[in-house]
Amino acid sequence: MPLSEHEQRMLDEIERALYQDDPKFATSVNVTRLRRRRPILAGLAFLLGLVMLVVGVIASQSLLALGVIVSVVGFLVMVGSVGLFVFGQPGGGRAATRSPENTKAAGSNTLSDRMEERFRRRFDEQG
Repeated sequence: MPLSEHEQRMLDEIERALYQDDPKFATSVNVTRLRRRRPILAGLAFLLGLVMLVVGVIASQSLLALGVIVSVVGFLVMVGSVGLFVFGQPGGGRAATRSPENTKAAGSNTLSDRMEERFRRRFDEQG
């Protein structure tokens, strides 16, 4: 769900204040940098798993047990990297199918829903 213009402006103001107050901390938790790194790390892990899988198949020609173990570990690394890629992204996995209407209709009252409701009430009182 995209932010409204007012919410985006408030978020930008908070970000600017954070950079002014503590620039070292702000650069260390730069979210956009983390978002760019995850797909790269997931791709590298996938390639590593693929190499391990192939090496395991080749090694199974001489040492069956070692080859099978290396192949299985390589496969698990590949599955884990796909999981990192899919579920590590904003809006990835099941969070992409969840909308505010669905959560309210289902009767779930998560912490983020309560915080969002409090924020909206405060904004309505001030405005």
